[in-house]
Amino acid sequence: MTTDISGITGYYTNGTNSTNSSSQQLSADMNTFLQLLTTQLKYQDPMDPMDTAEFTNQLVQYSSVEQAIQTNEKLDTMMSLSIANLGAQAVSYIGKTVQVLGDVMPLEGGKAKATYTLDKDVLSTTIVVKDMNGKIVYTQSGEKMSGTHEFNWDGKDSNGNQLEDGAYQISVSTTVASGDTAASVTTTIFGKVTGVASDQNNIYVGLGDAVTAQLGDIVTIRNDDYFDKTPGTGNEGTEDGDNSGGEETTSPEEETQSYFSL
Repeated sequence: MTTDISGITGYYTNGTNSTNSSSQQLSADMNTFLQLLTTQLKYQDPMDPMDTAEFTNQLVQYSSVEQAIQTNEKLDTMMSLSIANLGAQAVSYIGKTVQVLGDVMPLEGGKAKATYTLDKDVLSTTIVVKDMNGKIVYTQSGEKMSGTHEFNWDGKDSNGNQLEDGAYQISVSTTVASGDTAASVTTTIFGKVTGVASDQNNIYVGLGDAVTAQLGDIVTIRNDDYFDKTPGTGNEGTEDGDNSGGEETTSPEEETQSYFSL
């Protein structure tokens, strides 16, 4: 297992270099301004001297900009420390199972898990799983009541063939009564954290070998044996809302053995 946090340091460096460049440019501009000012004072007409209020105002403006840049430098330092803490926290997630806002779930060892939340009751729900080429590999009916429902998939396509581990996209569509407003659907996926990486914008966690999620999208952190306690079948519900596999559908919060909200 490889954990890559080298990019985090690079992120800090890029932000600091930008501030230093601004500070250096301001210093050069200030020197140029002072040279021009002293030259004007030297060659001013004694009978018509320069307006002291004008160049004093310019000095004050330069001073304000300098103070603003110094403030940004301190903020950059504080942000660097904050992101360093986030990076350290992310490393501690390795081996844990996390729940993430999103619709691309990792299939690992023939198991994948997701949730979908309906904001209202609907007439019907259809769950569709696609591979990353956009091909539909599995469909089933889902729950029709409002609330959060789990989807456990055993990695088999609609013909019963076992698919390879990797990334698969889940989408949930609904139908509502004529004249009713469309239902809002939110999906989350589960995966075991296998690594940490970052770029100039975010810190990321790797889920399995094929899915990457932003650290800020993590909703809960669960025990590393969470999948071992969860059935891997995809038959979560039927058209009538019955669980053909004998599993009672509950919200993720009710099933969680141990988690921490970010």
